[in-house]
Amino acid sequence: MKDILSGRFANALTPAVGAVAFIFLWWLAAWLKVVDPVLLPSPQASAKAIWDGFVGGNLIKDLIITVRRTLLAFGIAVVICVPLGLMLGSSVRLYRSFEFVIDFFRSTPASALFPLFLVILGVGESTKVAVAAFGAGLLILFNTAYGVMNARKTRQAAARVMGASPLRVMTGVTLLESLPQTFVGMRSGVSFALVIVIVAEMFIGSTDGLGQRVINAQMIFNMPEMYATIFGAGVLGYGLNLIFILIERRFIHWGGK
Repeated sequence: MKDILSGRFANALTPAVGAVAFIFLWWLAAWLKVVDPVLLPSPQASAKAIWDGFVGGNLIKDLIITVRRTLLAFGIAVVICVPLGLMLGSSVRLYRSFEFVIDFFRSTPASALFPLFLVILGVGESTKVAVAAFGAGLLILFNTAYGVMNARKTRQAAARVMGASPLRVMTGVTLLESLPQTFVGMRSGVSFALVIVIVAEMFIGSTDGLGQRVINAQMIFNMPEMYATIFGAGVLGYGLNLIFILIERRFIHWGGK
C-alpha cells in the first residue's frame, strides 16, 4: 500500500520537474546577468507583476476578454466545421473535390489572412473572432473528415444489416467512430484559436486582451509585466489543452478499440 501511494505521489510530481528546472535556469540567468536585467527580470519580479496584475491591475480583465474571444471563435468553428467534416468525410469523391481548397488554406498562415479579413469586416471585434474561427475551423474540418473516412467499415456494415437507416448509421456509428480524431482537431483548434486571437490583439487595433497588454508592456519596456502576461497566456493555453485531454479520457475512452 505504501509503495502504491509513493508511486502515485511520484507520478503526480513528475510534471512539476520541468517547471521547477525552467524557473531555476531563469533565476540563474537573471542572477548571473547573462542578459541585461532590464530585458530579463528575475522570476520574483515577474511573479510580483502577476500578483499585482491579478489583484490590483487589469490582467484578470484582459485574460477574461481573451478567453471570451477564443471560446467564441472556437464555438463558431465547431458548429460550422464538424457537420461539414462529417459530410465531406462520408463521401470520398466529395472530399477529393474540395481537398485542394482545404489543404491550401490549411497550409496558409492565418496571420497572412489578416488584411483580407480587415478589408471585409473592418477593424473591430468581429475580425479577431472571424480569423481565429477560420484558422481553428480548418483544423477541425480536416480531422473530422479524416476520422469519418477512417471509421471501421465493418461496424457500419453491421449496422446497415441490422436495418439501421443512413441517418442512424451516421449518428450512431460513424459519428462515434470519428469522435477521437475529431477531438484531436478540436484540441488543436482551440489552441490555434488562442494563438490567433492573441496575435490579432497585438496588431488589429485592440484596446484590451492579453496580446494588447504584451505589446504595450514591450513598447514602454515594462518587462516584468510583459513576462507576466506571456506567462498568463501560456498557462491559459496549457489549461485549455489539459481540459480537452481530460474530457477526451473521460468521454472518448473507446478511441482505438
